Amino acid sequence: MKAVRFSIITLYLCIAAAPLLWMGLTSVKSRADAISMQARFIPTLPTEETVAAPMFEFSGEGYARLTESAGRGRPGFFHYLFNSVVIGLISTVAAVALGTCCAYGFSRFPIAGAKDWLFFILSTRFMPPLAVVAPVLIMYRQFDLQNTHAGLILLYTCFNLSLAVWLMKGFMDEIPRAFEEAALVDGYSRLSAFWKVIVPQARTGMAVTGVFCLISAWNEYGFALTLNNQNAVTVPVYFAGLQGQIDGVPWPQIAAGAIVFVLPIVVFTVLVRKHLLRGVTFGTIKQ
Repeated sequence: MKAVRFSIITLYLCIAAAPLLWMGLTSVKSRADAISMQARFIPTLPTEETVAAPMFEFSGEGYARLTESAGRGRPGFFHYLFNSVVIGLISTVAAVALGTCCAYGFSRFPIAGAKDWLFFILSTRFMPPLAVVAPVLIMYRQFDLQNTHAGLILLYTCFNLSLAVWLMKGFMDEIPRAFEEAALVDGYSRLSAFWKVIVPQARTGMAVTGVFCLISAWNEYGFALTLNNQNAVTVPVYFAGLQGQIDGVPWPQIAAGAIVFVLPIVVFTVLVRKHLLRGVTFGTIKQ
C-alpha cells in the first residue's frame, strides 16, 4: 500500500509541477527557442554551432530584460513588483486584522440577527467583482483614489474582509471560552484578554486566512487594470502590457517575471507552513 500511495503522490507531483518546470525552462531560453515549433527542453551552454532539438542554449535574456523599461517611458518589472508587494501585504494585514476582530465579536457576544448578518457578509462574495467596476471607478474619481496604492489597498481589503470573517469565525468558535474567562478572572481587561490570549490561539487561523487573502490580492487583475494606468499598476497588468510589443510577445521575459512574481507567495507559504497545516485541519479532530 505504501508503494501505491507513493506512486500516486509522485504522479500527482509530476503533473502539478510540469507547468512550473516548463515556465522555468522558458525563462532561460532565447525567444527563438521559446517560440520554436519543436520542443526544446534540454539546456546546454552557448556554443558557436546550431543546437538541434530537443536542446536549447541556456540564456539569461529573460531575467536581464526585467530591469529594462517596459516601453513608452514605463519603468521595469521590479517597480510593478514593489507595487504588488505593498498593496498585497497591507491589504492582507488589514483584512486579517479586521476579520479577526469582527469574527471575535460574532463568536463571543450575543448579536441580534447574527446568522443573518453572517449570511449578508458571505453574500457579498456571490457577485462577480467586475460587476461593480463601473460604480467603483466613478466613486474613486469623486474621491481622487484612482492611480493610488491606497485605492487598491482599500478595495482589496473590503473584498477579502468577508472571506476573513467567515474563516476566522470558525477558528474563534473552536477556542475554548474558559481561556478567556480565566484571564478576565485574573484581572485582564477584555481587550487585554483578546490580545494576549485569543490572538495567540488564533494564529493558525490567521495564517490560513492570510494565505488566501494574499493570493487573492496578489493575482487580482480586473480592478488593477481599470482603476490604474500609471502609479499603482501591479505585475498582472504589467504582463498584459507586454503583449503589445512590436517584436512580438517576449515569452522568456514573461516566464522569468512569473517565476520572480510567484516566489514571495512561495516564501510566505513556507514560513507559515506549520500554522497552515494545523489550520486546515483545525476542528476536525476532537480531543
